[in-house]
Amino acid sequence: MRPSGRELSEMRSVSIETGFTKHAEGSALIKVGDTHVLCTATIEDRVPPFIKGSGLGWVTAEYGMLPRATNTRMRREAASGKQGGRTVEIQRLIGRSLRAGVDRVALGERQITVDCDVLQADGGTRCAAITGGWVALRLAVNKLMKAGDVITDPLISPVAAISCGIYAGQPVLDLDYPEDSDAGVDGNFIMTGDKQLIEVQMSAEGATFSRDQMNALMDLAEKGVGELVALQQGATA
Repeated sequence: MRPSGRELSEMRSVSIETGFTKHAEGSALIKVGDTHVLCTATIEDRVPPFIKGSGLGWVTAEYGMLPRATNTRMRREAASGKQGGRTVEIQRLIGRSLRAGVDRVALGERQITVDCDVLQADGGTRCAAITGGWVALRLAVNKLMKAGDVITDPLISPVAAISCGIYAGQPVLDLDYPEDSDAGVDGNFIMTGDKQLIEVQMSAEGATFSRDQMNALMDLAEKGVGELVALQQGATA
């Protein structure tokens, strides 16, 4: 029934390669099917002006897509002199999702920036960026702890994200691009490792959906996030 031949509750193959770049304090290349996202984490001994002197740390994110991440070339946003609305919305989502799993007091007055660059897109780029971004963040925090700059682990819980939707009338897990572009309902679910919700983005794309269908999507999302968290923990062990 699915274009990929997957079962309704079956995710695409997922791999996470850590230490992918040489210079960043934390880095991970996450591949979710044909969606590939490079995530790097940078530690800086500064915070935004609005929390300076508070003793609180900050985690933020930036997101972008390479010109040929998709079927046709996209113009670099830098060439137009501004970021598009979609880019701004996604990087804000990544930032607040990752912050939900951080004890900012334990982090101390420093900032970690997680850069998420989409090398290849086939649906679910924001979810892959959040999942891979947490791995890069975990590795960066590990370095802080090893150096003794942080005494208590500031990462409260893993954070992962997965898409679910109604495709051909059925609830499905982890939409790829052919499904995403034709889904009646499309949603992104961001959760902590203990299945606490951080954010849910749901919209009907031409068809309404019932409470029962929403519950079915939640069940699929919990299953998918559980699998992703296990992969995150394995990659950072």
